[in-house]
Amino acid sequence: MALTKLKRRKRIKMRIRKHVSGTEERPRMTVFRSNKGIYVQLVDDLSGRTLLASSSLKTEEEKGSKVEQAKRVGKLIAEKSLEKGISKVVFDRNGYLYHGRVKALADAAREGGLKF
Repeated sequence: MALTKLKRRKRIKMRIRKHVSGTEERPRMTVFRSNKGIYVQLVDDLSGRTLLASSSLKTEEEKGSKVEQAKRVGKLIAEKSLEKGISKVVFDRNGYLYHGRVKALADAAREGGLKF
């Protein structure tokens, strides 16, 4: 029986989430990718709170490809987190392959000063 894309991603996501958890000092940086945009959150799993969030909707006034949008979102989340005093995160690719938009976002966040 063949798995659908969503079921496959959910299995991978659960496999990752078994090992990846965020704290207040080192939150989990989770990525969600849709057809129209890319979203990122910094989550403290111990208290169940979202500390920061950013998306391509906030940078929509600037045109560009989806990869360029992901880079802008990565830089934006890095700036916001450094302002709040968060410099280390745990990266959660949320079941997506580490390539394309997800990789561009992660690289831009690293360039912006986040460590993971």
